[in-house]
Amino acid sequence: MTDVPTPLLDRVKLPADLKGLTDRELRQLADELRAETIAAVAVTGGHLGAGLGVVELTVALHAVFDTPRDKLIWDVGHQCYPHKILTGRRDRIRTLRSEGGLSGFTKRSESPYDPFGAAHSSTSISAALGFAMADELGGDPGDAIAVIGDGAMSGGMAFEAMNNAGHLGKRLFVILNDNEMSIAPPVGALSAYLSKLYAEAPMQDLKQAAKGFVSLLPPPFQEGAKRAKDMLKGMAVGGTLFESLGFEYVGPIDGHDLDQLLPVLRTVKARATGPMLIHVLTKKGKGYAPAEAARDRGHATGRFDVLTGVQAKAASNAPSYTKVFAQTLIAEAERDAKIVAVTAAMPDGTGLNLFADRFPKRCFDVGIAEQHGVTFSAGLAAGGMKPFCAIYSTFLQRGYDQVVHDVAIQRLPVRFAIDRAGLVGADGATHAGAFDVAFLANLPGFVVMAAADEAELVHMVATAAAHDAGPIAFRFPRGEGVGVEMPARGVPLEIGRGRIIREGTRVAILSFGTRLAEVTKAAESLAGRGVSVTVADARFAKPLDRDLILRLAREHEALITVEEGAIGGFGSHVAQLLAEAAVFDRGLKYRSMVLPDVFIDHASPEAMYRVAGMDAGHIEAKVLRTLGVAVVGKRA
Repeated sequence: MTDVPTPLLDRVKLPADLKGLTDRELRQLADELRAETIAAVAVTGGHLGAGLGVVELTVALHAVFDTPRDKLIWDVGHQCYPHKILTGRRDRIRTLRSEGGLSGFTKRSESPYDPFGAAHSSTSISAALGFAMADELGGDPGDAIAVIGDGAMSGGMAFEAMNNAGHLGKRLFVILNDNEMSIAPPVGALSAYLSKLYAEAPMQDLKQAAKGFVSLLPPPFQEGAKRAKDMLKGMAVGGTLFESLGFEYVGPIDGHDLDQLLPVLRTVKARATGPMLIHVLTKKGKGYAPAEAARDRGHATGRFDVLTGVQAKAASNAPSYTKVFAQTLIAEAERDAKIVAVTAAMPDGTGLNLFADRFPKRCFDVGIAEQHGVTFSAGLAAGGMKPFCAIYSTFLQRGYDQVVHDVAIQRLPVRFAIDRAGLVGADGATHAGAFDVAFLANLPGFVVMAAADEAELVHMVATAAAHDAGPIAFRFPRGEGVGVEMPARGVPLEIGRGRIIREGTRVAILSFGTRLAEVTKAAESLAGRGVSVTVADARFAKPLDRDLILRLAREHEALITVEEGAIGGFGSHVAQLLAEAAVFDRGLKYRSMVLPDVFIDHASPEAMYRVAGMDAGHIEAKVLRTLGVAVVGKRA
């Protein structure tokens, strides 16, 4: 009987265990790591394609550098699953993105091998430079390595950091993970030649060796490599853009060939004295056919069958809010040629891929550049167009100065479609849409709306399309609607007017956003306890419906606002109105239900709202506490 050898991955508990492996064993380890990543994400869902594209790079970096002393910083963090498996978290990898489990991104509190948390893009070089300077000034020792994708490089912050790094001239490593060109050079003699060349070349010869790499490729691959290098050309004669910023440049090299990666990384680690950029070509979704064949290369996936790649889909009869937005915007654009759409590298996530299919010349993807996207929209508006700037709530934070300076002050009619409002689930605190109401509703002249359901969203898109008096925003959550009857066409709402959903006598609950469904459940339960509840949908956080709010305050013992946002938003504006109107002098009991003053960890949206204390049960309990009622006998 032949003994089955123990998989290498079973022998690797921490990155230090890679030091004792041969290069051949590291190649085997990479194959096992890819299989383990696929198997784990099949169970949990998550960002698959990016991680599969950096398996070999992850192995090489941990084999060459000395983490966690050396700081390995993954930009965004979509690609960090293989890294987590190698850094002592393999036993928990099937808890990814679930309540109490591993984060889907790097997280400082989770592991010393995550020196810097990330989930938004283009931050890694800035952070790595900070670590490099801290090392020099007597802080934590060790090298700093930033791994950043070509998409994240479209964010201006990356170039701000590189400009500063080139000026400081300190030792720093930036790995440009370029998965757009998808070059797969052959192995064998060429790889062996490059391995020898890179391993033996002094530092000053590495760039020349890399330049000669293109001529060694077979003709079908030379054009792709030429495009890769042309992409990086700057204005400096005889150099790349990165070299003009003060970086030594090596590449492009095949990011799936450890016979190239290992000697290059070993050489730069041993000999670099200043900032280095290593240009690595990878293929997103590498090694898993369903991901490679997918249009997004398996970027984000639900749970799936490993053999077929078919994803499990939750049954729902209601359309997603995102799709409702996209379809309604298309219908409005059919009637108005001035309507255009702008997104920041999220055409699929915002639904604007559908708009682009219908109106390719009227849809603009500006890349991971929210600041530019907002000001570009302002320019479109100033030029007479009707721009809809579709950005997730969490990403709109990145363009806030532009919202204030370029849009609000000039009162330009930019329409902000804010997707992923409220708590979003598995992506956790970094993607929560918690702050947009607070940071938009305090801006003069801004109109801020929140859809209570998918039918209301249709009307709010129509309202935004018809509004030319200044900036307007409407927010809606991730996921499916509540299943209400849909209107045939959106009808513009009267600005600053809410609606009564249910009439009662003792307490009024004023909802802003999609908590309305939970508010309605709470009201029904309270009615069974003998508490008569009025339910109203505010629709607008700015301008407030003063008449409605003051009527509710005047006719009820208590008024409670409910919103899917942080303190300082809708409820705070209502409190300001009530205080100025001296309503509290008449004994009104007022309470505001907002997201708690903490960052809530990833879980299902339902679980996160339970933690936040904003589901129907918590709303009911809030009403009873406000009224000073413990239990009232149920009606017969």
